[in-house]
Amino acid sequence: MGMKTGWLGMAMLLGVLAGCGDGDTSGDAAGKVVDARFLADNAAWREERKSQLLAPDGWTSLVGLHWIELKSHFIGSGPASGIKLVVGPPKMGMVAQQEGRIFFTPERGVELTLNGEPLKGRIELQSDRDATPGVIGFDEGKGALSVIERGGRHALRVKHADAESRTRFVGLDYWPLQEAWRLEGRYVPHPPGKTLTIVDVIGVANESPNPGAVEFERDGKTFRLEALGSPEGPLFFVFADRTSGHGSYPAGRFLDAEPPRDGKVVLDFNRAYNPPCAFTPYATCPLPPAENRLDLLVDAGEKAYAKPIKVL
Repeated sequence: MGMKTGWLGMAMLLGVLAGCGDGDTSGDAAGKVVDARFLADNAAWREERKSQLLAPDGWTSLVGLHWIELKSHFIGSGPASGIKLVVGPPKMGMVAQQEGRIFFTPERGVELTLNGEPLKGRIELQSDRDATPGVIGFDEGKGALSVIERGGRHALRVKHADAESRTRFVGLDYWPLQEAWRLEGRYVPHPPGKTLTIVDVIGVANESPNPGAVEFERDGKTFRLEALGSPEGPLFFVFADRTSGHGSYPAGRFLDAEPPRDGKVVLDFNRAYNPPCAFTPYATCPLPPAENRLDLLVDAGEKAYAKPIKVL
């Protein structure tokens, strides 16, 4: 009975959505189905976007970013810790760096895990640049500590399921869906091995693979976005536009696209989304390169996040 009711509800939803499309279907049944699918697909995408943000280890769970400056640091939430965590055991252990490698020695008697398995002794902690990053779990799995590497420096990234940015999440706000913002562009491949300099919010510059660019038309003008990623895989864009700081997140937004097909790439700006830095001060987000600062009002996709009011 539940399955039958679910399918009936979906059919009613699609029927309603079909009459709400931006395009003029003029009674064309096929056109109405396309409109309904567009709306339903984007609604599903938005729900998945929210679920990923609110996962126990999602971006809204970040509670700390601590740079490893000395040869060794004691870490924990207690006053004697060199790196003081806002959550977790008072004494968690000691982190040390040696010739670019990071090691962790747990405090005796503290229950910790490494990638889900009990952690009992000293280990080398792989960073997010390694094939298998190490994640130390604490607080019965609600907390997670890992190492990130940025510009040759290492930092401890701390997440916790009880982070205020997660538990007091106020929701996402979007411009109304518009099929007119789902654009087909021309893919312009670059020579193999080309990179693009991307600077992040902490000032570190990285050379990112730049397989090509996408040219698209809007309001009678041609615009161009440089893509990041591999030549065979999905494309990723970091861009700013005339809504940046005027409705959308000031530091720009992200956009994903499927790999080129027959020299074409679909850019659905309804799915432009905020970087993690919109939700937490502990992320290291890439900034839009000069090439991707559009003189265009992209009033589609995710708006600036309205952070919760602080409780005094």
